Amino acid sequence: MDPLSDIIRVMRTGHPSANWMRVGSPWSYRFLPYDGAGFHVIVRGSCWLLMEGHDPVQLGPGDVVLLPAGHGHVLSDSRDAARPVPFETAVADPAGSVELLCGKYRLDRRRPHPLLAMLPNVVHLPARVGDHGRLRAALDLLAAETTTRRPGRDAVLAGLLDLLLVYLIRAWCDDHGNLGWPRALRDQAITSVLEAMHGAPDRPWRIDDLAAEAGLSRTTLTRKFTDLVGQAPMTYLTHWRMTLAARLLRETDLGLAAIARRVGYASPFAFSHAFKREFGVAPGRYRDDQALGIVAPEESAELTPVVSLPR
Repeated sequence: MDPLSDIIRVMRTGHPSANWMRVGSPWSYRFLPYDGAGFHVIVRGSCWLLMEGHDPVQLGPGDVVLLPAGHGHVLSDSRDAARPVPFETAVADPAGSVELLCGKYRLDRRRPHPLLAMLPNVVHLPARVGDHGRLRAALDLLAAETTTRRPGRDAVLAGLLDLLLVYLIRAWCDDHGNLGWPRALRDQAITSVLEAMHGAPDRPWRIDDLAAEAGLSRTTLTRKFTDLVGQAPMTYLTHWRMTLAARLLRETDLGLAAIARRVGYASPFAFSHAFKREFGVAPGRYRDDQALGIVAPEESAELTPVVSLPR
């Protein structure tokens, strides 16, 4: 099991969407916060991205911006935008000099995966920096599909949007290869362990088994895995199992015994104890609360800086 694919699959909720628009000056659009990740592609022209707590980011032709945490922000033709209007009310200007491709993905933000959580609030990929040929090809195809009404368009868009999210995360990892998770996904030993965990979360893994998968000693695996992933191997495994269990509780009618088996616990009692330790509530209560739309308040977090490669 490819870890990145599995992470995106489990974190995704709903369907992605995208809109292409041509605008003319002056213009300023507000994007409200949402549960998921958003992106903007500057097809033609230039603009500014403005977010509270961050320095303004100038965007040029071909630039791509990913907003992994879905924070509210403004796109404008000026860095001093006044009275931005909701993007949903925007009216296209056929004679405008700026073309935008804007989209979003619905993601479960209540329990973000450590890989997604480490991404900055704004990932800026300037067109003239880096070598991301596949990302650029996907963007060209996406722009073409959003501006035409050819048969099969909806199916193509869904596939391209899924592809785009993977390419955007890949591009960020490529450009920040010295950080933990990007290094982990390139390390053969650690990748082998992650693939084993994600491929068989129901297996009764022990640290000895994982060390054998990596071809390392238990001590070396624990040190290396913790250094790159940010958690010890068995801690990460528990976190991932509970993430899977929470999704099964929300989206299926499986009983606790069946869910326990799927995430590697021999009994509902052992599973319930582990789940309550992670979420603060028993699995049954969690399922009831989700059915009623009750969610625990999210802890506030400081905004992390915009990450932008120099032009």
